[in-house]
Amino acid sequence: MADSIAAALRVPPDALTRPFAPAQFNFTTTDELESFRGVLGQERAVEAMQFGVAMPRPGYNVYVMGEPGTGRFSFVQRYLKAEAKRLATPADRLYVNHFDEPREPRALELPAGSASAFIADISQLIDNLLTSFPAVFELPSYQQKKSAIDRIFNQRYDRALDVVERLALEKDVALYRDNSNIAFTPMKDNKALDEAEFAQLPEAERERFHVDIAALEERLNEELASLQQWKRESSNQLRQLDEETISLALQPLLAPLSMRYAENAGVCAYLQALQVNLLKTVVEQLVDVDRAAAQTRKLLEEQYAPSLVVGHHQHGGAPVVFESHPTYDNLFGRIEYNTDQGALYTSYRQLRPGALHRANGGFLVLEAEKLLSEPFVWDALKRALHSRQLKMESPLGELGRIATVTLNPQVIPLQVKVVIIGSRELYYTLQDLDPDFQEMFRVLVDFDEDIPLLEDSLEQFAQLLKTRTTEEGMAPLTAAAVARLATYSARLAEHQGRLSALIGDIFQLVSEADFIRQLAHEEHTDVGHIERALKAKADRTGRVSARILDDMLAGIILIDTSGAAVGKCNGLTVLEVGDSAFGVPARISATVYPGNSGIVDIEREVNLGQPIHSKGVMILTGYLGSRYAQEYPLDISASIALEQSYGYVDGDSASLGEVCTLISALSRTPLKQCFAITGSINQFGEVQAVGGVNEKIEGFFRLCEARGLTGEQGAIIPYSNVSTLMLDERVLQAVRAGKFHVYAVRQVDEALGLLVGAPAGAVDAKGAFAEGSVNARVVERLREIAELGPDDEEDDVPAAKAAEPAAKPARKKPVKKPAAAGPTA
Repeated sequence: MADSIAAALRVPPDALTRPFAPAQFNFTTTDELESFRGVLGQERAVEAMQFGVAMPRPGYNVYVMGEPGTGRFSFVQRYLKAEAKRLATPADRLYVNHFDEPREPRALELPAGSASAFIADISQLIDNLLTSFPAVFELPSYQQKKSAIDRIFNQRYDRALDVVERLALEKDVALYRDNSNIAFTPMKDNKALDEAEFAQLPEAERERFHVDIAALEERLNEELASLQQWKRESSNQLRQLDEETISLALQPLLAPLSMRYAENAGVCAYLQALQVNLLKTVVEQLVDVDRAAAQTRKLLEEQYAPSLVVGHHQHGGAPVVFESHPTYDNLFGRIEYNTDQGALYTSYRQLRPGALHRANGGFLVLEAEKLLSEPFVWDALKRALHSRQLKMESPLGELGRIATVTLNPQVIPLQVKVVIIGSRELYYTLQDLDPDFQEMFRVLVDFDEDIPLLEDSLEQFAQLLKTRTTEEGMAPLTAAAVARLATYSARLAEHQGRLSALIGDIFQLVSEADFIRQLAHEEHTDVGHIERALKAKADRTGRVSARILDDMLAGIILIDTSGAAVGKCNGLTVLEVGDSAFGVPARISATVYPGNSGIVDIEREVNLGQPIHSKGVMILTGYLGSRYAQEYPLDISASIALEQSYGYVDGDSASLGEVCTLISALSRTPLKQCFAITGSINQFGEVQAVGGVNEKIEGFFRLCEARGLTGEQGAIIPYSNVSTLMLDERVLQAVRAGKFHVYAVRQVDEALGLLVGAPAGAVDAKGAFAEGSVNARVVERLREIAELGPDDEEDDVPAAKAAEPAAKPARKKPVKKPAAAGPTA
């Protein structure tokens, strides 16, 4: 009877994998193939990307989500660059000095490719200014006009003094003048008197001289009353002469520029403002200043040379910018400062553009995790996209943390398509928590994690490998190597009808195999190199799994692979350590005794059971009640645990093993320990698919192989997992030889039949189970417990309750954490 049950549920060897053969490929090496430039099996994502890029309206920015290694980043870069070539090249942009308000630099827009020419023109203008000035003021025409102005002033001055001097001579007083002073001196006999001689004069004569000199001084003041006006008029005439001279000298320098940029209103306005400012600058910095030419040129550049924000090639298309470190400054630009004797100062020449400036008019690619980890950036990016303006400012300014004068540059119109690459979890988090996100990122490009195996999928897979090996300078792959890589890809996808979209993992394996080929000095990468690369990786990451296997063989971890026991069975779990995942069998145990506490999940009670695991235990409670407690109540106390588990346990893939263990404990029926079991159940006893089934089977097989295969050992899995089987060749050889088996079950009773070695017991027309069957023994045991009556002493045992979030203690022994891997809610 047991053999017939096992034979009916046994999975044939051919169904345990889907190998790909070299004969499926119509080439010898990948050198014979064309390159593949698309993205393998991601038609939905490609269509969404095409729509998002083509949609011109604001708000249709793009979020690309999927797992790393699916080729999403390389596809985005390649597609955007191809599309950008067909788009118009955006304008060049510069910042120039705002002469009236230097703290508010002006932004100029020039046709694509012309910014460098404009900067060169201004540089040439500065050279011409240094050549022209102060030489212009040394020309004879200027000197003559200046002399004429000076002569008119001197004539006025001299005439005034001549009048006073004649009056003084009439009174025997001499008038003396030098550069700064005018003095009167008494004379006698046409000879000026010194102080001693003047003192010897009679007092009356001296008094007369005092009166006369006072009158002369008063007359001198009257004659020179208009001196300041004469000076002002002379100064104004000189200034006007300087301005006329400068304007005449600037005209041939600025006229060509004005004509060249006549169609650009912003540049013309700047040139006009520059001309007005030069009238002052020439006098202050270029005339009568003791300064080296290099220093003078630097001063002129600081005042007039434009500061380039972004320049493009004339026919370069739209820019595609990827910012790998999206800090605030790297995205929005920054204002730099210099120090002078401890004081900070800045100017428009110290404005440094960011990625948004470079991407303006094109595409900006960002990584979501990095973007959201930077302070101020996300809110500032939303403001810029909403206002469609790019403002350069310090984020600390709003916090009052800037204690020096800063700049307020003119805002630049922003027209950019932002493409964010991130995970699914982050996308849904932003959807839930940020109402602006949906309005600004309306296009979702979703990269699938696996690829349907269609008619042309294998050919495209091979072409993609050819493209990668060519780009990386690696050797071509043989058809056998490609077939082995396709098998490995299906194994990663955990499906016989799909390939993994984690192309990065495939490329990593190819790179390692190519290195092994180089060491062997062989021309092509063959299947042997692939196998050695896989084995090498397993060896590198296999320390933990080898240690656990050693502990099982030594009896430190208790796992039986033979005999039978009540209330015990071998569950199958998956451990993930770093970048490796491997299966580990774990003992599931259950105890049952009279009481009314219900089924206690020990993992949940000690806060090690995660919500999905606790849900699985509660579902099996519902199944037991509906299956067996129709005549007698499920008035029992039971506890269930995953033995020697010291870390968090999640997933419901242990629920099939747990229900079988509980039924064994309840009916006192031993279960065969040569089996290991995995599967999820619903409340009707139907067995559901779980994840990681290949690793689970192989983990139990390694233990059985190490102890010696008996031909009775095997793994029990859900029937719906048969299509996900891509088992290792060693397991397949043992199955073909009849030394190991894989069984697929649809119902709990089928799993019980295998574990017990006899039919679990069907229900007859009266609703009773077959006499003597394990199901009948369960009902009988419930009847016995019900007849015992309530046990008041056990009322204090905590009843099973719904899983609640609890504080998670520090993980202990994470290496040995048997995490029951299954589909998550």
